[in-house]
Amino acid sequence: MKEYNQYIREKIGRRVQKLSVNIGASCPNRDGSIGVGGCAFCNNKSFSPGYCDAEKSVTQQIKEGKEFFRKKYPDMVYLAYFQAYTNTYGETGRLLAQYREALACEDVVGLVIGTRPDCIAEDLLEGLAEIAKETYVCVELGAESIYDEALRKINRGHTWGCTQEAVQRLAGKGIDVGLHFIMGLPGESREDMLRVADEVSKMPVALIKLHQLQIIEGSLFANEYMKGELDVELWEAEDYLDFCAEFVNRLREDIVIERFTSQSPPEMVIAPKWGLKNYEFMNLLRKRL
Repeated sequence: MKEYNQYIREKIGRRVQKLSVNIGASCPNRDGSIGVGGCAFCNNKSFSPGYCDAEKSVTQQIKEGKEFFRKKYPDMVYLAYFQAYTNTYGETGRLLAQYREALACEDVVGLVIGTRPDCIAEDLLEGLAEIAKETYVCVELGAESIYDEALRKINRGHTWGCTQEAVQRLAGKGIDVGLHFIMGLPGESREDMLRVADEVSKMPVALIKLHQLQIIEGSLFANEYMKGELDVELWEAEDYLDFCAEFVNRLREDIVIERFTSQSPPEMVIAPKWGLKNYEFMNLLRKRL
């Protein structure tokens, strides 16, 4: 199993830290373009660092993020991580200017852009391809599932076919592609979820992120869960460890697994409550493997 820290250090040549940036992006399933309400599992506050504030410039957010991390790692370089909501959704010129503003900051050596597979305009793709000739660029796509029925249930607003097309378009331009999946969505069996490894292994994907379904305060799922209306079986930590070990063994060996779990603020997690930090889970998984 090749882990992300090893992979990105080989790419960049130094210790690297992601710095989250919030540009005030929206999503087409929030603003009415394809739907309203957003994804059923999502509460963006559960993974947004305190220094990320869309009222601040990209430069200011990066400066504050560097001050936070440099106390511990003074020799580190950074990837600007456009994380909150859909960061390729908007006017192309403005988006490209924000990416380049991040790259103009001292010690920022690349971009990681989180987005949806249905929000990559052709002119934006061409702009990203030009940037990728100069520096490291990764686009992380929120695939979430390979099953269209599950995507419908979580109000995602796109299909698995859309993700497959986006992967081909991005990889064809020399851009690293990452895929994000949630394990445990309504209607998905264990074998259904293991098939994700088989399907991803057929694609020009550089890395993936997994995380267990969590019920997060303030999400649509939280409302259904508290009313007893959400038909899901939440993972126990031991069962999820076994699942992840089997998933690794089915995944193509060169695909990097950036993470297996989500570590949301404990006060926001309704269930499941494992009491494990990400690094503790990883240590247990390495032993299991």
